[in-house]
Amino acid sequence: MHLMQISIAHETASTAKVILTGKLDIIGADVVASPLAILSGAKSGLIIDMAGVTFIVSRGARQLILAGKALARRGGTLILLNPSDIITDVLETLGVDDIITIVYSESEADAALQANAR
Repeated sequence: MHLMQISIAHETASTAKVILTGKLDIIGADVVASPLAILSGAKSGLIIDMAGVTFIVSRGARQLILAGKALARRGGTLILLNPSDIITDVLETLGVDDIITIVYSESEADAALQANAR
């Protein structure tokens, strides 16, 4: 069993980098819901490292979309770092490109945060 784990790897006053590991299934979505809501309400930029996420369902994607929308309403940005091809396909099929930025390196993530801060 690959239960969802969430940890904050780095945090500043305006940004945070979160690492998700495990399945973003129904149980996993419940695990991340509150932390993502709190961070997306308090920060202007959020990087979520998705390299350790092995599975996603619509309810898990919904938590990412809600965080992205909360940030966007305040001029912020949500960046997903290193999602697998399958997870990227799911999110692209849902058409979340205007809410969530997907990148594949730390430098791309940092550049996206800086671009949004302007």
